[in-house]
Amino acid sequence: MKRLALDLHYLPCLEYFAVLRGVDELFLFPGDRYERQSYFNRTSILLANKVHTLSVPIQGRRPRISLREVRIDSEQKWINNHLRGIQSGYGKAPFFEYFFPYFEDAFNRGDTQLWDLNLNLLTICLKLLRWPVKLTLVEKEGLPADVIDLRGQIVPSGSYLDRPFYQEVPYGQIFGLNFVSNLSILDLLFCLGGEADRLLAKSQKNTNNN
Repeated sequence: MKRLALDLHYLPCLEYFAVLRGVDELFLFPGDRYERQSYFNRTSILLANKVHTLSVPIQGRRPRISLREVRIDSEQKWINNHLRGIQSGYGKAPFFEYFFPYFEDAFNRGDTQLWDLNLNLLTICLKLLRWPVKLTLVEKEGLPADVIDLRGQIVPSGSYLDRPFYQEVPYGQIFGLNFVSNLSILDLLFCLGGEADRLLAKSQKNTNNN
């Protein structure tokens, strides 16, 4: 049985899922401290002319706040912007019409805490990948000895090329002649559908989690 601890990201990148593939149980920590400039509230998608960052606005910038306390700034019209961006980028993708309603429903739930939104989105992604990963929330520090703790490893500061988890495996994207690697899992799901799992298997570096 393979058990792993990771940070919770917003619509995580392919590197995240390359790490997560084959894991039986994932431990998540809502009490961990929020770090600015992290993947907790942002992800990247591909538009016609560029890679575009989707960022969820949050209230305040208080230091030492826990992840569970991070509130979404609902005064900003970010949901419409994100949905429009996703539709613009992937509306013509082969599996868009099958998968988009799951994400649209998640955005329209009206979550006020970013943790709740991210957890729901991760659950949807695992469902669409057909990965039976058990999600376990840990309320205090301390993990069983067999759990691999990779929190703080997948961060924007640095490249996946320098980390031992993910390697680029090109697939057909909607825009551009040059393949763009390590985008949000949305890119892979909308473009490949049920073949996403097979590609993520190839994307795992041989040293992954060893």
